[in-house]
Amino acid sequence: MAFSNKTLEELEFNRVLDQISYYSLTKIGKEKCKEIRPSNNKKNILNQLNSVFEFTSSFENKNQIPNHNFNDLNPIIKILNIENSTLDILGFKSIHFASITINKILFFLRKFKEYYPLLNKESENIKLTKEIINLIENIIDKNDEIKNSASKRLDNIRIKIKIIKSKISQTFNSSLNLYLSRDLLDEIRETTIENRRVLAVKSMFRKKIKGQIMGRSKTGSIIYIEPENTLKYSRELITLLIDESEEIELILKNLTNNIRSYIKLICEYQDYLVSIDVLYSIAKYSISIKASLPKINSESYLSLLDAYHPLLYINNKALKAKTYPQTLHLGKKSKIMVISGPNAGGKSITLKTVGLIQLMMQSGILIPVNQKSSLCIFDKILTDIGDNQSIENQLSTYSYRLKNMKYFIDNCDKNTLFLIDEFGTGSDPELGGALAESILEEFYNRNALGIITTHYSNLKLLANELTNMTNANMQFDSISLEPIFKLIEGEAGSSFTFEVAKKNNIPNKLIENAKNKINSEKIRFDESILKLQKERNKMTNMLNELKLKESKKQREIDKLELLNEKTKSKLVDFQSLFEHKQKMIDLGNKINIISEKYFTNGKKRVLISEFIKIINSENSKMTKKKSNTLSMDLKTKRKNLNKSISKKISNLKKETFKSKESKAKNIVFKVGDEVRLIDSKSVGTIDLIEKKIATVNYGTFITKIKIDGLELVEKN
Repeated sequence: MAFSNKTLEELEFNRVLDQISYYSLTKIGKEKCKEIRPSNNKKNILNQLNSVFEFTSSFENKNQIPNHNFNDLNPIIKILNIENSTLDILGFKSIHFASITINKILFFLRKFKEYYPLLNKESENIKLTKEIINLIENIIDKNDEIKNSASKRLDNIRIKIKIIKSKISQTFNSSLNLYLSRDLLDEIRETTIENRRVLAVKSMFRKKIKGQIMGRSKTGSIIYIEPENTLKYSRELITLLIDESEEIELILKNLTNNIRSYIKLICEYQDYLVSIDVLYSIAKYSISIKASLPKINSESYLSLLDAYHPLLYINNKALKAKTYPQTLHLGKKSKIMVISGPNAGGKSITLKTVGLIQLMMQSGILIPVNQKSSLCIFDKILTDIGDNQSIENQLSTYSYRLKNMKYFIDNCDKNTLFLIDEFGTGSDPELGGALAESILEEFYNRNALGIITTHYSNLKLLANELTNMTNANMQFDSISLEPIFKLIEGEAGSSFTFEVAKKNNIPNKLIENAKNKINSEKIRFDESILKLQKERNKMTNMLNELKLKESKKQREIDKLELLNEKTKSKLVDFQSLFEHKQKMIDLGNKINIISEKYFTNGKKRVLISEFIKIINSENSKMTKKKSNTLSMDLKTKRKNLNKSISKKISNLKKETFKSKESKAKNIVFKVGDEVRLIDSKSVGTIDLIEKKIATVNYGTFITKIKIDGLELVEKN
């Protein structure tokens, strides 16, 4: 694998690292970001890319990864590595803070491992423990003070210190009140020197106060004296403070020895937190350039869709200017691309975009492309971009570039990506072009993938002749003569030399003179390219118009299809309704036939039997229909059918009753006629008729019934 510093510099990779390091929360994290280098280890690259992608997702949801900020532990680790050394309180607080931070992160990642599987997996080897935290918290409190409970001796010393300070306060206040009453003190009364309270005595009365002189004012008008009755307590306090300091030193030494046994874990903590800071920085940078996670293929091809140059994008964003994305394919149909076109058209920036994006991807950095883009992994990326004049070695630009080409030839293979800007320039165009063509053929035969930019016609022709080489050009408006910054694959580009000269008011006479000085075939070739570009622009416009018309037609087709579906649906509904109505008619006809038979023979059993047959027949049909059509609900259909038949029977009964009632109205009943109630089997004899009420004798009992409710069985 070879990614030389020259390649990193020419593609401005270090500038990307500087921008990434801006987001680091720690100084050591910033340094690590600047040390990022591309790799050809696919497993490591994918792991890093996916880890960064997981981190970016944490900024967009509620389950954000906890803050990972911490103090640099390297100076502390160095002290711990020295035998019998002692850490100060700030050192312990740094370890304590880092331990709490890493515990929060580890606990979070294990809790939400479904969201962050890779980040959690990377943390599995880090021990989740509070042992270090507890050791430090047992000794040092939240105010960065040693706790009284750190040792029994310290606790006793501090109790004595408290008592002595109380006595000092009492004796000093007594002296203060005494000398104040005698008007021996200045207006300020007292002050503090070397953490000891002293009386502010007027210089003229200094001999009247017994005690130790601690100082005097600048003017000499005030003498600062510690009263004699507090001196012995002050001396005792100094001794106790020395004892306290010695005990604290011993406690910190013991704590250091206890923490020293965790030095390996502390180193792991720092390494892990630094790695988290690097991932965080890359993730933040990725969001700033709208980067995404591309696909990584193993088939040695590049398919960059809507690719941006990240440095240009950030610069243009600050200027509120537009950055033009490029789409480029290399490796499947064509292994080498020859980009041509006028100067300032974007050839070089396209070349740098491809190279820088490739370096970023192989460094585990998300790239500013459409997520459907696909890249492969190269062992080497060789570049020749810029002037490259070697002053140190006294080489001209062309000599330096030839030296570069020798290096390319020696190192170029199928796992190489080469990027050459203004290939062949620096020498006689005809001779230099011929040599460039020969070198390019060598790269072609080595099966290397590469992109070059050039103005040489012979290289454009070569790209047109070889199967796995293609031309491309940066689109240029032939009317306004302004760059469009869009790469067009499949055709060479014109340099627009004379057109641009004319636009810049170079006299026509000079332009025509220049044309006469060069090979007519060269002009014809360039004019042919220009003509092809104009035709392509026309074709592009026509294609856009056709796409617009096609889009409109498609919308009309969609509307017609929707209308057709609705019409079909309605037809199906109408057909179902028609079949249902037809079925009801057939069913009604059957019931009418049965009814007629019943009116004729009056046999109810036959009537019910016929109805049951109809119901069974219909149920049988329904069962068969369900077996053929799984979507039908047999129970519902049966219920509906039974309801329908029941309703028909009910209606039929009503009609039958009305029919019989109507017949009864037309019959003249007489005493002695044998009659029965409609729909009844019991037969009786009429004994008496009064006002449409008949007295019917059933033998065992006699009842009165309206004549309308009777039917004639036999006349008298």
